[in-house]
Amino acid sequence: MGSRPYQRHQLAPSAYRKKLTVEVQRKLQKALDYPAQRGDLLRQLFTDVALEVDARAQERLYDSPQTPDAIVNGEPETANGCRPRLCFYDVFAQHYAQVPDDGKEILPLFLQLWSQSFVSQIFALLFHRWLFEIPREESDGYLRYSTAFVEGASNIFWIDAQSNVRRFFSMFNYTFEEVVLDPVRLSRVPIQAQQDLLLLVSRYLLYYEPADRLGYYLKNFPTIDDVVLEPADMFVSELTDQLQKVKVEPVLLHYLNSMKALKGVELRATTSTRLKTALYSFTAPGGPMYPTRPVRHAAWDTLDELFPVGRHSRHLISLFFRLLHPYYWPVSAWIFSITTIKSICTKIIHIIFVIIGWFLELFEKIIGFFRGSWNLLTGNN
Repeated sequence: MGSRPYQRHQLAPSAYRKKLTVEVQRKLQKALDYPAQRGDLLRQLFTDVALEVDARAQERLYDSPQTPDAIVNGEPETANGCRPRLCFYDVFAQHYAQVPDDGKEILPLFLQLWSQSFVSQIFALLFHRWLFEIPREESDGYLRYSTAFVEGASNIFWIDAQSNVRRFFSMFNYTFEEVVLDPVRLSRVPIQAQQDLLLLVSRYLLYYEPADRLGYYLKNFPTIDDVVLEPADMFVSELTDQLQKVKVEPVLLHYLNSMKALKGVELRATTSTRLKTALYSFTAPGGPMYPTRPVRHAAWDTLDELFPVGRHSRHLISLFFRLLHPYYWPVSAWIFSITTIKSICTKIIHIIFVIIGWFLELFEKIIGFFRGSWNLLTGNN
């Protein structure tokens, strides 16, 4: 028998995406049919949809090894300078927004599994575009979907923050740019869900977006009748609550350094006091926050940047209270000594290199002078 020519793709890209939706439906149905395995199955499904799409899978899903322009173009770099990579949840979210009928078969399964762990997270990942892009009538069902999205997105972003990664940046950026700052789409969301979305974005804005985006957010803050606080006050209130919950040092340092963007922002006296208290709680060792030395220094820098008045008094009071705890003295003395020695050594090395550079420059001038003199005596040009 003659061999058949090799076919690079057996199915069209849309057919591959359809097969993925069928696989999700199968796993949800299996979780519903087998209660004993339900937790493991849903956890596995969440992990699967959060995986990155490799080049081979992208070629099958989009007939190109490159990330589709509709998902990546226009998205800024993340706060750590890395452009987000395509994940399977991006593929699903885009597909369900373009082919809403494929989602109708899966939604009833979500409704039956609402109370289970990871269900709201999976729903938020798969249907965040469908939820805000497909027009629908106001109903209790839509309120349920919106509430589930906020709950799931909160858990998802917290997973990122606890792991110090930004795998779900694209979903946050979509929620921020395409929903919260889009008056038309936001107006379709129930009032309570609108408020929850604003609070959600306020908690994670400085984690996912560069600090200079804060001014853009406050300037374009949506108007909601039931929101009593000013945008800046609401943002800072949520941010200080978030700050107290973060225990991962790199994430905490990132928040503290990014909070310097609040300089010049007008706040109520109560909000300003709340912010100052939250920062001050990270400046002292021990309970209740038990901050590390880098965190304490970052908190002091941000506190002095935002509240320059009374800076010296705060440091003097802090020093006085440190003196009341003699068990901190040896460590403080040791760190001070090491820091001082490093600083002196760095200055000495810098001076040595400057002197060496000066001598090399002088040596080159002397060589150039003698070379010119020799050429002049011998008549060589």
